[in-house]
Amino acid sequence: MTVRQIRLFGDPVLRAACTPITQLDAGVRALVDDLVDSVRLPGRAGVAAPQIGVGLRAFSYNVDGEVGYVLNPVLTSTSGEAERIGEGCLSVPGLWHEVLRYPHATVTGIDLDGNPVEVSGDGVLAQALQHETDHLDGMLYIDRLDPADRRVAMREIRESDWF
Repeated sequence: MTVRQIRLFGDPVLRAACTPITQLDAGVRALVDDLVDSVRLPGRAGVAAPQIGVGLRAFSYNVDGEVGYVLNPVLTSTSGEAERIGEGCLSVPGLWHEVLRYPHATVTGIDLDGNPVEVSGDGVLAQALQHETDHLDGMLYIDRLDPADRRVAMREIRESDWF
């Protein structure tokens, strides 16, 4: 089991758009193993590849006992009325702010055999799918905060022990 260290706000890998996976080789298989192992820790709903220092389009999820991964994920649909919901991020530890998220989301991608996969969900899973695909585009949840809340979040980051 390889639980990888989570990269924190300020690390450039978190701000770069990830490269699509073009070869399903041993390196990608090891990445998936590490993502799945890393998301299994208590309190983790998702881990994106850049959060463990890898600039490839992949993430894992762990919601309601369902653990999985998606390679080259694309957020293909959201539905319902966007609502403000409390959210945090492993890469911005200790912060919790309300962000607009849709109550239903669908992501499509591939698995390690190159087969198409689709993950759809409501509630926490929908939130995780949106959050993790944001990571793959170089976006953190604090980027989605309204300006006043973002100023508060940035102050909290500057005053944190880890920054």
